[in-house]
Amino acid sequence: MVAFNYAQAPYPIRQDMPDAYRAIWQMLSKPGNWWAAEDRLAIATESRNARECALCAQRKAALSPFAIDGSHRTSTNLPDVAVDAVHRLTTDPSRLTRAWLESTYVAGMTDAKYVELLGIVVAVISIDAFHRALGLPLEPLPPPQPGDPDGYRPPGAKESGAWVPTIQPADLTAAEADLYGGGTRTGNVLAAMSLVPDAVRMLMTLSSVQYLIDVPDPLANGNRALNRPQIELLAGRVSSLSNCFY
Repeated sequence: MVAFNYAQAPYPIRQDMPDAYRAIWQMLSKPGNWWAAEDRLAIATESRNARECALCAQRKAALSPFAIDGSHRTSTNLPDVAVDAVHRLTTDPSRLTRAWLESTYVAGMTDAKYVELLGIVVAVISIDAFHRALGLPLEPLPPPQPGDPDGYRPPGAKESGAWVPTIQPADLTAAEADLYGGGTRTGNVLAAMSLVPDAVRMLMTLSSVQYLIDVPDPLANGNRALNRPQIELLAGRVSSLSNCFY
């Protein structure tokens, strides 16, 4: 069966969307820089579990999410610190703190593992939200491919005031030269995950079909059915409802 077959979708779906989603599913199924393929798919599974997690719901309703202890609804063998990070990122990301992130390092997380985990959560949430919006079933996750994480850490990654090291355009090496489209500047939303280059590549793949690549041009609309002001109005409203920083 072909993944992301939208033949039964209630509306016509542009072909570039399933093509992009299949590419991301292919990336998820492979070993990453710091997580094995089985772990990457477990991260995706936990992002889905978080929506039905009673502990996450209690934390979301609490004055402080850090005041509520308990056990998550889980179905994987991920370490507890990874399960907690996935669930928090999925259900209540706007209230995470740098102190919380640094506490995960004590429990066995690393900055690069966190960024890779974050990139997977972002991709799965985005694609699943598209399916839910259309009333479509969620796409089954792909089977894992064999292999080990390669442990690659970009040599140009530096402290830049963010919670984790990032790569600025001037510090790109050949292995990451594609990340920012050859430009000399980039937005923080892209650089934020550059400690794991494939996380940026997944985000760019998503942006190319769910938003825009040529964001700085106020007239560009990516040949969408909506004009640019309509796109920005919807993007701003969704960001507000999601408590998104941007």
